[in-house]
Amino acid sequence: MLVHEVMTPREKLIVIPQMTPIREALRLMKKQSIRALVVDKNGTSGAYGLVTFKNILQSIVAEEGDIDLLSAYDIAMIPAISVSRNLGMKYAAQMMVKNSIKRLLVVDDNELHGILTMTDIIGVLLADETL
Repeated sequence: MLVHEVMTPREKLIVIPQMTPIREALRLMKKQSIRALVVDKNGTSGAYGLVTFKNILQSIVAEEGDIDLLSAYDIAMIPAISVSRNLGMKYAAQMMVKNSIKRLLVVDDNELHGILTMTDIIGVLLADETL
């Protein structure tokens, strides 16, 4: 099984500009009941990033609660770790486990195609009746 068969497609992702204020990003995450936002690249040769609850919490602690001057660019993991949509799912899963990563962006030719999460992989495993 390949990554593109399991991933959440780009159409279902929320992509925010790099200068989005963190408080706004947090509100959006809460409203949409999601744990990560994709940060858009800053041009054709730029890199996509990820803002997660963990990034936000680390920033809140570091800034002693004052996050009003921070943008997504300030705290996002840019570039986000990514894989090709044609990679075998088992290799992506191994990468996630070995590196303690919960999400991988799916990028080919520097264009975002989706995201692969641990939840996506577990969902496929639970749907497999041979387990």
